[in-house]
Amino acid sequence: MKRLNLVGLIVLMLASFSLVSQNLVQNPGMENWDDDSTPASWTKAENISKESVNIHGGTFSAAHMSASSTQDLSQDVQGIVGGQQYRIQYYYLDNSTSARTRIWSYWMDSDDNYLDDNVDELRPGTYSDDNADWQHYDYTLVAPSNATQFRFEVRVYKQDGMTDGYVYYDDFSVEANVTNDPEPTNYPTDFAATVDGLTLTLSWTDAIGEQLPSGYLIKGQELIVASPDFDYPVDGVPETDDIDFEDGLVTVNVAYGAESYTFENMNPGTLYEFAIFPYSNSGDNIDYKTDGDVPFEMAVIPAIIVLNNEGFDDGLGTWTPFNVIGDQDWYQSEYSGKTFAKMSGYDSGAHDNEDWLISPELNMTQYDSVFFTFESAYNYDGPAIQLFVSSDYDGSSNPNDFTWTEITDMAVWSEGGFAFAQSGELNLMDYLMDNVYLAFKYTSNTSAASTWELDTFLIYAYMGVGVDETDEIKVDVYPNPASDIININSKRGGQIVIYSANGQKVMVSELKEGNNVVNINDINTGIYVLEINFPNAKSVTKKLIVK
Repeated sequence: MKRLNLVGLIVLMLASFSLVSQNLVQNPGMENWDDDSTPASWTKAENISKESVNIHGGTFSAAHMSASSTQDLSQDVQGIVGGQQYRIQYYYLDNSTSARTRIWSYWMDSDDNYLDDNVDELRPGTYSDDNADWQHYDYTLVAPSNATQFRFEVRVYKQDGMTDGYVYYDDFSVEANVTNDPEPTNYPTDFAATVDGLTLTLSWTDAIGEQLPSGYLIKGQELIVASPDFDYPVDGVPETDDIDFEDGLVTVNVAYGAESYTFENMNPGTLYEFAIFPYSNSGDNIDYKTDGDVPFEMAVIPAIIVLNNEGFDDGLGTWTPFNVIGDQDWYQSEYSGKTFAKMSGYDSGAHDNEDWLISPELNMTQYDSVFFTFESAYNYDGPAIQLFVSSDYDGSSNPNDFTWTEITDMAVWSEGGFAFAQSGELNLMDYLMDNVYLAFKYTSNTSAASTWELDTFLIYAYMGVGVDETDEIKVDVYPNPASDIININSKRGGQIVIYSANGQKVMVSELKEGNNVVNINDINTGIYVLEINFPNAKSVTKKLIVK
C-alpha cells in the first residue's frame, strides 16, 4: 500500500510538473492547417500562407506577406495565472527588403480588456532588420495580477513603401514556471566596428560554450560628450533600447545569432566607444555577463565625406558620357601610366561635336559645405571646355532639355600643350540640395577641334566642421602629386589630417609654423584629402595625390 501511494505520488508530481511547464500556445509550430492560408487554432491570420521551405523546425512555418496596411497573426492564449512567471518565445525570419515585422502582444483580463504591462517587451518601437538567419524572440515576464489570457500577436509591415515581401514565423511558446538559465559562459569574439561615411556597423562572432546567451546588450557612447566610463548593466534590471545619441549614450538589445548591428547618421568628426554584454533570461531574471575582459571597440566618424572619387582607371567609371552631336565620344585613355577621360572632335579633320561628361547624382542636402577638384589638360585650337551644374537633370536624357548653371570660371584650367593643371577647390555651397549633377561640356566645329583630358575627380563634403580658408591663412603644399614626402609651409601651427577617399583618417600629425616635411611612405597610391586645422577652428583643405 505504501509502495502504491509512493508511486501514485510520483505520478502526481510528474503530472503537475508537466501541467505547469507545458506550452500554452495551440499549434505552436505551425504544423496543422485548416487550409493553405489558415493555421489551425490561430484566430487571426491576415495574408498568411503555409510555408515548407523556410522553416525553423518541423515541416511547416507561417509565411506572412506585407501589404499597404498592417497584417496580423494572433492567438488568444488561455490559462494565464496572474502573478505567475512566463517565458514567451518565437522565431522569425526577415530576409526581405520589402517587409519587416515585430511582436504586438498584450496581457488580457477575463473581460478581454488589454492590460498595459510590459510595453517595451511586448509592443516595441523598433522593427526587425533584414537577416539571412532565423531570429529568436525570448522574454521571461511576470503576468499582471488580473491577467487570465495572453494575446500572442505578430505583425508584418511594408518596408520603404514596398509590399509583397515575406517574413516567416515558427515555434511559438508561452510556458509557465520556467527554470532560469545561468549566466552566459563566454563573451562573443571578433568584436569590431567599421565605418562607411556616417554609417557605423558593429560585428562579432556569437559566443560559444556550455551556456549560450539569449541576446546581447550593446552600450555605446560619444567620448566627446560622455564620461570615459559608462555603467555596466546590472542583473535583474533589463535595459530598453535607446538608439538616440542626443545625450551621448545608446543602448540596444540584439538577439543571439544576429552578429551585427548598424547605426546610421552618426555625428561627423566624433569618436565612439562600444561594449557588448551577453545575457540570459529576460525581465526581472535577466543575467548579464560582466566579469573578465568585456569586449570594447572604438571608431571615428570622419569629418570629411567623399561623395565621388574618379581616376578613370576602369573606363569612365561613375561618370556618364552623353553624345548630342557628332561621331566622336568621351573615352578612357592612358599615357605614360596615367589614365584619364579624353575627348577630341578631330578625326582626319575637325568635326561638329557636342559631348557631355556627367557625374552621378549627388545628394548634398545634409552637408555644411561641398568641394570639387579635378585636373585638366588640352592641346590644339578649338572652343574651350565648359563646366555646369544642374539640380533638375534626370540622369539619363539629353542634358539640353534641362536647366544648367555654368561654373566654368570657378576653376583653374590647363594652359595647353597637354600640361595638366589643378582646378583648385570649387566651393559648391550654393548647391547644397538633392538631385545635383556636375557636367563637362565639350564642343568642336569643322574649323577647330581641340583635345581635352580630365582626371582625378574628387567631390567631398564637410559636416559640422568649420571650413574657412581666408586671406590670413596661406598654406603651400608641394610636391603634389607626391610619392615619399610632402612639404607644408604655413604661417601658423596646427594639426595635419589626411583622409582617404572613403573618409577614413590615414594620418594625423602636428603642423609647426614654417616649413614641415611630412613622410607619406606608408600611404598607398590614390587621391586623398589633406586637412589642416588651426586653433581658431578654421581649416584649410587640399587635394593630395599620392603616386
